[in-house]
Amino acid sequence: MTLPLSDWVHAVTDIPALGLTRERRLTGEALVPLARDLNMLELASVVADYRIERLAGGAYRLHGRVIADAAQACVVTVEPVPAHVDEPFDVEFWPDLPDADGGEEKSILDERDVEPLEGGVIPVGRIVFETISAGLDPYPRKAEAEFSWQDKDQPTSENVSPFAALSKLKNKP
Repeated sequence: MTLPLSDWVHAVTDIPALGLTRERRLTGEALVPLARDLNMLELASVVADYRIERLAGGAYRLHGRVIADAAQACVVTVEPVPAHVDEPFDVEFWPDLPDADGGEEKSILDERDVEPLEGGVIPVGRIVFETISAGLDPYPRKAEAEFSWQDKDQPTSENVSPFAALSKLKNKP
């Protein structure tokens, strides 16, 4: 199985000392497999602006923004619901991950994501894919869509005793 955007990688040996800035776009047929992997009805565009910078100790920082326009299926009607993702990302890749601070509590939201640097490449495509996925509404719903559910086994009469269901379970001689 090929991972989404697996060709969006940069070898650390190709990153200049002053860093690397790129804009990548997906258009046309290249959007189809990504839309399928994200379980979307349609994906109209994906644009990722990012920068990779060298850090001390052989680490790298990838930061930028991804913008995507799509259509998701409404959870009620299954009709298309427009979706727009405009999310930043900021990840550091370290050759050796630091040990956890001796019991000091830190908020996960206070710091950048830190990942191991594997194979000497920065997986920009994976980070873009994860950012789009996290930015989508998990339960897209059209504004006028309403879910009305009725139990088919529920009695329609308002005067039915709450013990009527129990009487059906009673052993008959």
